[in-house]
Amino acid sequence: MPRQSGISLVELVMFIVIVSIGIVGILSVMNVTTRSSADPMLRKQAQAIAESMLDEVVLKEFANPTNPGAFTGAATQANRALFDDVSDYHGFDLTGIRTIDGAVINGLENYRVRVNVASDGGLGDGAIFVPAADAKLITVTVTGPAATSITLNTYRTNYAP
Repeated sequence: MPRQSGISLVELVMFIVIVSIGIVGILSVMNVTTRSSADPMLRKQAQAIAESMLDEVVLKEFANPTNPGAFTGAATQANRALFDDVSDYHGFDLTGIRTIDGAVINGLENYRVRVNVASDGGLGDGAIFVPAADAKLITVTVTGPAATSITLNTYRTNYAP
């Protein structure tokens, strides 16, 4: 019996069909991955905005340093430069991210940041306890394109003597 060399037409067609099915599967996975590849970038931007706003709030005084209760206006971008204590940020709501002096930050027009400052029921227990009057819970929520939402919370305590 003569020895067969090479491949038959049936084997070649089967090889092409199997490889085509594999390529279609790989390309469909790549399509899904590519379509949602912007999501991590949007989340990263939202997180950076939330961290920046949280830092801005936490770095302010716990209570009004000069005249308690002096700032009584609504917490808006127009008077943001006047905020001198943590509570001034309560209710701050901004669409289109801006610097503290009002300059627009290009590329962040579709993000919204909201700040809530609330007295909490006190922190700790036993020997270490911070009374409610000396602890504020700061919540920063950033929403962005494609239903991206990040919420960060922290406490600011009155640790001044």
